[in-house]
Amino acid sequence: MTSSNRLRVGFIGANGRWGPRAHAPALQRLPQTEIYAVCTAHEDTARAAAEKYGVERAYSDDKAMAANPAVEAALVAVRVPAHYVLAKNALEAGKHVYCEWPLGKNSQEAEELAALARKMKVHTMVGLQRRASPAYMRLRELVKEGYVGKVLSVNMTHMGSGVLTRTADRTWQRDVTLGANTLTITFGHSMDALCMVAGELTEVAAVVSTQVPQWYETDTKKYVDVTSPDNIMLAGRLEGGAVVSANLGVHPYHGSGYRLEIYGTEGTLALVGGGDAGQEVKRKIMGGHKDDKALQELPIPDRLKWVPEEVRGLGPGYDVGQMWVKFTEAIRTGTRTEPDFDSAVRRHRMLDAIVLASETGQRQKVVL
Repeated sequence: MTSSNRLRVGFIGANGRWGPRAHAPALQRLPQTEIYAVCTAHEDTARAAAEKYGVERAYSDDKAMAANPAVEAALVAVRVPAHYVLAKNALEAGKHVYCEWPLGKNSQEAEELAALARKMKVHTMVGLQRRASPAYMRLRELVKEGYVGKVLSVNMTHMGSGVLTRTADRTWQRDVTLGANTLTITFGHSMDALCMVAGELTEVAAVVSTQVPQWYETDTKKYVDVTSPDNIMLAGRLEGGAVVSANLGVHPYHGSGYRLEIYGTEGTLALVGGGDAGQEVKRKIMGGHKDDKALQELPIPDRLKWVPEEVRGLGPGYDVGQMWVKFTEAIRTGTRTEPDFDSAVRRHRMLDAIVLASETGQRQKVVL
């Protein structure tokens, strides 16, 4: 792709945490994309971000950036509570939009944004970046190719560390109504990957729990009350009939990490390690059939690695870069790609069903 045909991206959140860490390094190195403009909350930070990324166009008003006809796509990489307004403004201006996950702080916001995107006939992408992970894509291929035969059972465990203390600038996530917590983010990413590989969740029983009801702010030396969940367990069934169990938690010390297991009539597959963002290089696919003495590591083909070698060493930029390759291709060819805003609505509704199952103690059907 020539430099003149690179996707011109307006970067909203250029002074934040995730955007500069994951998106910017990829956007600057991919042959398909460029950071064309930056937008932050204040003029001085916008100018500083523009200088940092070597761009000429700096905005402190997202609507002003969206009014620039040269900006083709908006990247919304800010705190979750602001996703709705910023994505809505960009959509109404006719821009293609990549918004980080969760799409909104609740399903209603996600549904409204998805409907607006369809109305405006623009392309969208939500940051469920496991969808572009070479390891997960290969695992999905193996399942579809019949490596395990008929899928009978799927099990996912994801045990992280560190929930007792945070700095004050991150304790806003303690409020469950703001939509950014272990359930929506960590569990949402893990369950989206599971569904991508093995099929959608159709019915579920669940426990969604806040095991640590206070966090200690290390800088203010204060305790703050927490309503956001930190442990989620579910048992259910996938489309196709397989049973599924999932257990994800964030605990004070020595989390055991991530493992996704798929058991079938002909064999077993497992994806081990790399459960968190930016850990593509840590992901290994293990597989075995009935006559194998043990699971063996299976290769991940280069054809699934769309980004240049230098981007593969960027940590969070690897998965995100893969997403931008897919998103740019969709825009240039006029074809739909997932995960888009409709995909996000499906995932929001799944999380709603899991929460309702926990609150009522009754198994719930999941709206696909």
